[in-house]
Amino acid sequence: MSFELRTYSFIDSMQPQLAQYIAKDNKVFDPSEYDAALFLEIHPAMEIHRMIDLALKATDVRLGVVITERHFGQLEVHHADQGEVQAAGKAILDATDLTPADRADCKLSTDMILRGIERDHGIAFTGLAKGNMIISGESVLIMECEPAAYMAYICNQALKAANVHLNLVTTWGATGRLIIAGPEAEIDEAAAAAREAAAEPAS
Repeated sequence: MSFELRTYSFIDSMQPQLAQYIAKDNKVFDPSEYDAALFLEIHPAMEIHRMIDLALKATDVRLGVVITERHFGQLEVHHADQGEVQAAGKAILDATDLTPADRADCKLSTDMILRGIERDHGIAFTGLAKGNMIISGESVLIMECEPAAYMAYICNQALKAANVHLNLVTTWGATGRLIIAGPEAEIDEAAAAAREAAAEPAS
């Protein structure tokens, strides 16, 4: 079978806000703060279950996310030991005759900063997402990327770089989305880290 590798993205240390965001509505096994993780997206969609089977049988990783859309399937696996996560990725790549170099490029389709937002706008952000509240006067970073699964790594790097709070992150669909807020200087730092992550997603 011919596989298309959309995303192959290794996270060395999942930041607490991202780990807890995933855990909020998770139906599989929640990641712990600072776990290593792998986000992988392929076509065809239902083949993701074969990839999950390979990863779980070859290593001690835990399965955190399974998404099967019309065209693309996505998984996230995690473990406290980075080596276990990397071995899970290798098991999948070996079975599909793919390498990280075969993955699609990451493209930012939205990259904006809103500075000193108004109260009503903050209330709207808070009501539309399951993450942290956004308060009037804060600055807000909004990003979208393709393929969507890269947004997990982009989000994680932004959270590593700055003292900001996560409002929304999605890693599936037509585009991945990220909304984070905080003081203006911190948002600028987070945005710089996010752009650098999008330019060269971790392998």
